[in-house]
Amino acid sequence: MHISEGVLSWPVLAGGAAIAAAAVGVGLRRLPDERIPVAGLLCALFFVAALIHIPVGIASVHLVLNGLCGVLLGWAAFPVIAAALTLQALLFGFGGLSTLGVNILVMGVPALIAAAAFRAPWPRSAALRGAVCGALAIVCGVLLMALALWLSGGAAFASLIGMVMLAHLPVIAIEAAMTAAIVGSLQRARPALLQFRVSA
Repeated sequence: MHISEGVLSWPVLAGGAAIAAAAVGVGLRRLPDERIPVAGLLCALFFVAALIHIPVGIASVHLVLNGLCGVLLGWAAFPVIAAALTLQALLFGFGGLSTLGVNILVMGVPALIAAAAFRAPWPRSAALRGAVCGALAIVCGVLLMALALWLSGGAAFASLIGMVMLAHLPVIAIEAAMTAAIVGSLQRARPALLQFRVSA
């Protein structure tokens, strides 16, 4: 889901960087001290999940776990995702530094959407809500990536956008299953980790 260097237009890059910086700032202010160990663990999981990735044109397909980050951290998912993406760009060249802001938004905004969706009064099963949120985060991320590409190149990226969406179908299923399993286990063992206000 990383967008590579040299693809997006400068207005998209600049706008993405500014919005991402603001979102990371909000996330840092809304990260309670007791959630810092969870944030560190999720940052490591997010970092490792993307190490096995399949290049698809000017993007890549890999596990993201942004839905899980959102469910457990809310706004604080932004600094977690930003830290992991920065390390991936510096150490492995995934994405790039110029696209860092846009990539943070492509993965961070869906995490926040997943956080809000998880706290909706449906369904009662935490595992089922986790599955929906895991899948929803990937779908929203792909749509945001498509939007960034469309704003930068319009019709020139039309065929590539379709290919990226198709390539992420297996990821949607895997993320739904993984998020459901983890959230279901936490609901049984540590339900307090699933209980916090997204806007707190």
